[in-house]
Amino acid sequence: MPSSPSRRRLLATGAGAALGLGALAASPATATPAAPASTRSASGAEETRSLDELYRAALAEGGKLVVYAGGDTPTQQDGTKAAFLKRFPDIDLTLIVDYSKYHDVRIDNQLATGTLVPDVVQLQTLQDFVRWKSQGRLLPYRPAGFSLVHEKFKDPQGAWVAVAAIGFSFMYGTDAVGADAPRTPLDLLDARWKGRIASSFPHDDDAVLFLYSLYVKHYGWDFVARLAAQDVRFARGSNSPGEAVRAGRYAIGVGGSGAPLGTGPVKWVMPDSAPFMAWGQRAAILKAARNTTAAKLYLNWQLSTATQQGAFNGWSVRTDITPPAGLKPVWEYPNANIDGFPRFMSDRAEVERLKQTFALYFGEVKGDPTPGFLGLHPGA
Repeated sequence: MPSSPSRRRLLATGAGAALGLGALAASPATATPAAPASTRSASGAEETRSLDELYRAALAEGGKLVVYAGGDTPTQQDGTKAAFLKRFPDIDLTLIVDYSKYHDVRIDNQLATGTLVPDVVQLQTLQDFVRWKSQGRLLPYRPAGFSLVHEKFKDPQGAWVAVAAIGFSFMYGTDAVGADAPRTPLDLLDARWKGRIASSFPHDDDAVLFLYSLYVKHYGWDFVARLAAQDVRFARGSNSPGEAVRAGRYAIGVGGSGAPLGTGPVKWVMPDSAPFMAWGQRAAILKAARNTTAAKLYLNWQLSTATQQGAFNGWSVRTDITPPAGLKPVWEYPNANIDGFPRFMSDRAEVERLKQTFALYFGEVKGDPTPGFLGLHPGA
């Protein structure tokens, strides 16, 4: 397999661009010729080629694929990469993980400077897919199984499709909390948890911010003021609460993903009636991508029955895949608020206002972080 360009190189400053990178050199590849045009999906139709047919066609195209994926750590998608390469070992896959809000800026700059790097974008910043679609930047495409994807998790014209259903809530260490474990966010205000709670920064991650905004709608701003008095330890990245709990440094973590039916030392809580949040992580092929067939292969593989059945949290974006016993499809939980996050992400002025408000409550800027200082009152 050809060696992939380094992550540093793919994120480096390109000639004449602040964040762009020049075209990646394509190495020759020997492969079975692409499938005849008659077997390819017609414009607007769902893909009919098998994964093996797409694989052969992708190799004939050059066998390269670059994916920009949203995440907290560079290794967060190593499992995805390993699984893809196990199935398609001759694809030269470069999968780069970084915060979605950084990836989207890179992509915008690369598009503006004609130096586009990724073929596929897979991000948390849902509003970018709407904007890129309106700008004609995305390649309309319906992978196999597209018709079976839940309607909330796909663009009707195929500009993008969600490839994973992700939930954010709070979690706790089973040994640390003992028999009296917290069941709702309100339980986190118990005095025994003071100094024992870790959280993602809500003003750094929009999904965490949305989760906190749901807490405010459910409990009022007084909940936030009382949580602030619990001496919460904040850190960057939605991975940080789980890592802090897993390491035994904190008993409770707020603002991270997990598996509702998971077993082990960290229990991710899906409340019965209190809010949590879930969304579909969207993926799309850029119209200016160099490796469109390999990009199609990637989306078809992500939506395939085998991949969707292997979701770490038991949730699929497809309506024909039954979750494990004890779990419903994520869209059947009203308190998951799957409609709310896309709306939330589209109102950037409100997002920025909430970021600053939570920063004040949690003491991230100078000033009195009490409701009175903010001109707010409990329940506002």
